[in-house]
Amino acid sequence: MRNFTHPFPTRRPTEGFSLVEVLAAVGIIGIIAFLALPNIIAIKQDSERNLAISRAEAINMAVASYVQSKGRTTAITDWGTLANDNERYTALAPYLAFAPDAFSDYQPGGFSIDIPDDLTKLTKAGLKEGTSDITY
Repeated sequence: MRNFTHPFPTRRPTEGFSLVEVLAAVGIIGIIAFLALPNIIAIKQDSERNLAISRAEAINMAVASYVQSKGRTTAITDWGTLANDNERYTALAPYLAFAPDAFSDYQPGGFSIDIPDDLTKLTKAGLKEGTSDITY
């Protein structure tokens, strides 16, 4: 019996993906990312808005704690000597769980919090996104 060798070497199947398969996978991932991007942006905007509302509520709670700890009459008198939101924020910082040194660092980007300038009525802190008021 004679050993027969094939005139053409046989190819073993290669492992891996072909260029067409890789391009198809990249295309599918691109389409999914394109469809998901608006939702991701909306989620980010909603989370920033919720953070701003949470921080405004924290200011409200800090004002209530400030009045309670100092007593109403003393708190109203002391509060009247504070000229702007930065000074009011400094007075409220000990009553906040999260209080960076500067009031501008406390406010989320694109939002502004207006701390009440009069404590006689205990009104809520104002919240604005750009120039429009946000009710919360």
